[in-house]
Amino acid sequence: QVQLVESGGGLVQPGGSLRVSCTTSTSIASMYSMDWYRQAPGNQRELVAAIARGGRTNYADSVKGRFTISRDNAKNTVYLQMNSLKPEDTAVYYCKAISADLDDYWGQGTQVTVSS
Repeated sequence: QVQLVESGGGLVQPGGSLRVSCTTSTSIASMYSMDWYRQAPGNQRELVAAIARGGRTNYADSVKGRFTISRDNAKNTVYLQMNSLKPEDTAVYYCKAISADLDDYWGQGTQVTVSS
């Protein structure tokens, strides 16, 4: 069983920056993909960014140019750097790991609130 723990959420003003982290209990180097999702109240959970095993990244159109996903295999940690934050970025941000066997593992989520 893979365990994921997100951290780094909080309150930030519009236009500000925040970095959230996801640390796993096992090596992420072999993971098929490491993804960040978010869910705002009343909305479905949506994919924000993903980084594949080979390093290819993918972003939702709404965050392209503002968010950057990266990973540190030595620390078993994936990051989501969020810049130029907007109120509509407010949501609970979840980390998901997809194993080499294509099993999904989720973290508990971290709240990001963008408000003045």
